[in-house]
Amino acid sequence: MEVELPVAALVLHGPPSIAQVRYTVLAVGKVKPPYADDVAHYERLLAKQARVDVVEVADDDAVARRIPERAFVCMLDDRGTAYDSEAFARWVEARRQGGRDVCFVVGGPYGTELDRCDHRLSLGPMTLPHQLARVVLLEQLFRAHKILAGEPYHH
Repeated sequence: MEVELPVAALVLHGPPSIAQVRYTVLAVGKVKPPYADDVAHYERLLAKQARVDVVEVADDDAVARRIPERAFVCMLDDRGTAYDSEAFARWVEARRQGGRDVCFVVGGPYGTELDRCDHRLSLGPMTLPHQLARVVLLEQLFRAHKILAGEPYHH
């Protein structure tokens, strides 16, 4: 059972945890231009900070089969918890401290239901195209790692 660390108690700009967590962005559908270039850009930037796999599946039925074993499952959901960038960085650090890999699920256009979901994350109240949501998620993961390392980028 995972112990949830209080997000507010985590420190920013201190030494980040030494835990190497793998992030999987599991998405329904193939990313296409113009979003494909942005996804590739943030994958390259994140490769210097963390292990990230972007996995595309054909439909919602294939999602559950592709979730890595023992991963912390975070479903993107407009009804989920929304964070500002610093709070999201603290959330990321809590996951690293927990030592579990994280699987972010970006469902299809009509939503994806999962039997197993540890957290629901909202990127904001506006509806985003699912391909753009991948870009925003990857950029915010990159930003979170920069914030946690105390490196310039956030401002």
